[in-house]
Amino acid sequence: MEPKEEMPSMLWGLDPIFSAYARLYIRDILQMTESTQVPGIYFYNSHPIYKVDVLGIVVYKRERDDFFCYGVDDSTGVINCLCWKNDLIKEAFVPGDTKKIGGAQGGFDPVAEMRKLQRAQQNRCHVEIGELLRVRGPVKTTRQQREISASVFYKVDDPLMAVQISWMMEVPELYRQCYDKPLQLQSNNTSNASVSSTSKAVNIIRDFLNQKSVAKFRPYDVQELLQPLILNQLKATPGDQEPVAGPSGCQQLRQLLKEALQTLQDEGFIYRKVKSQDEVYSVTGQDKELVIAVKDVIREDSKREKYAEKGCHVLHILSAVRQRYSLNLSKAALELVLKSLECNSDIISCSDTHYTIL
Repeated sequence: MEPKEEMPSMLWGLDPIFSAYARLYIRDILQMTESTQVPGIYFYNSHPIYKVDVLGIVVYKRERDDFFCYGVDDSTGVINCLCWKNDLIKEAFVPGDTKKIGGAQGGFDPVAEMRKLQRAQQNRCHVEIGELLRVRGPVKTTRQQREISASVFYKVDDPLMAVQISWMMEVPELYRQCYDKPLQLQSNNTSNASVSSTSKAVNIIRDFLNQKSVAKFRPYDVQELLQPLILNQLKATPGDQEPVAGPSGCQQLRQLLKEALQTLQDEGFIYRKVKSQDEVYSVTGQDKELVIAVKDVIREDSKREKYAEKGCHVLHILSAVRQRYSLNLSKAALELVLKSLECNSDIISCSDTHYTIL
């Protein structure tokens, strides 16, 4: 990142990612550019980052008197993790040692219980090659090599791979919702208020549709949900006591509803199956017929020689579903359906843009 493209350091705190442990892929941690303003701060897609949270398999291990050095692999890359020992871990210890500790008979012995806790902690910190390790800490560059100086590290017991599957589901969503969206700071309060109102309206409508499992709706079905937002705006305007039923209030309400519905369409959360005077919106995630149509297209076309090897391209699927089901289906809505089908193991992705049936 060029120096002129960096956000001024005094504004870094406005980015919530800056104060959090970013769950980034190791590949991206290794490729992040270091800030020219403050050493030890790195940028991913304009987000300032200095501490990360990774989960991966230990592929190499070195132990010194004061620290462990683990190589952690999350399948995108390998990063060196420097894990410092505390006084407890430095004590002579054999992992898995369960030698009975003497204590008061027939009563609670605090010393014995404390030793059990110490042994449990020591077991968690001694990790062998092939075991799963979670590391959290700041990113450092030492001898031109990127590494993590662990503030917290521990072995993860995951015999059923539940932790790894959960991680693999959460991290891509964090990328879509946070890391891959550059931070945009509004230049004036008016823009901030407008964006805030639209964002609140979108969240209100989305939450209502999800909670009620709504499949189809018309704008007037959700219009009343936004009235409190307009009332708050009118009350906050000095000298303007006009109620929401007045012309100005109604006009603002219709405009806010229009912007919120357009945002939801752009995200693919809703779409209009048929464009007519009767303005009906379908909720993508609740449209079972759409899901069946997408599965049928992929199932049928995956058998054709043209798509047998690489799978069906997302644009081909979009064209086929439009011809079969709805001409107004957006690419964003289709991608939501494909994501849902892939999460349910109904289809698999051969690449970022190709899909085939299981």
